Amino acid sequence: MNGAGTTMSSTQLIKPAEPSNYWLMQLSDRFLAAFALCLLSPLLAVIALAVVVGSGWPVLFQQERVGQLGRPFQLLKFRTMRTGKSGPTITARGDSRITGVGRFLRKFKLDELPQLWNVVRGEMSLVGPRPEVPRFVDMNNPVWRSVLQVRPGITDPASIAFRNEEELLAKAADPISFYEKSVLPAKLALNLAYLDRKCFWLDIQVILRTVWCAIVPGTQGIKETGI
Repeated sequence: MNGAGTTMSSTQLIKPAEPSNYWLMQLSDRFLAAFALCLLSPLLAVIALAVVVGSGWPVLFQQERVGQLGRPFQLLKFRTMRTGKSGPTITARGDSRITGVGRFLRKFKLDELPQLWNVVRGEMSLVGPRPEVPRFVDMNNPVWRSVLQVRPGITDPASIAFRNEEELLAKAADPISFYEKSVLPAKLALNLAYLDRKCFWLDIQVILRTVWCAIVPGTQGIKETGI
């Protein structure tokens, strides 16, 4: 992968043919995300308070990611790292920048919950290929061209299969090189397989498996997921 530092313009991609129920799917995503935000608002408030008490402000972390058709957007997470600490764009297990509260949030994937707002805004879907930072997106790779034809998601089969990614990166001599040469190509392959089979019931399976893996961390390792 050659990491380009700029995002892809929409003119560089062939806009995908929208299925007949495209807008219904998008509205369903937004409605479900808004409903989840309301339902989870007490939990979100508790997490926000824990972040502030544990390491101060800000509560949220924003990072530029590459979205559908290469459009950049600001992905939201609960902040899990200390402010003012620079470091690599990927995180390995044991990273000294991670706070005590952050370790707990990352273990159960609770730091990802603010991305429900990204779904409400139409930047993401509930299920879809996870969005990458610009440096890891190869603008000329046809695989990326295919993956970027759809909205990125909060979860996908690759996220489940690589749930222990931080542990793998911690074991690598060069985590960034290992991510680019080994982890990312495997994720892209899983993304293509998912997009080839994408349907409502498959997305439901992905969501249920994601919830189960969050409740029982470590139950799903890296393997070709059967989802």
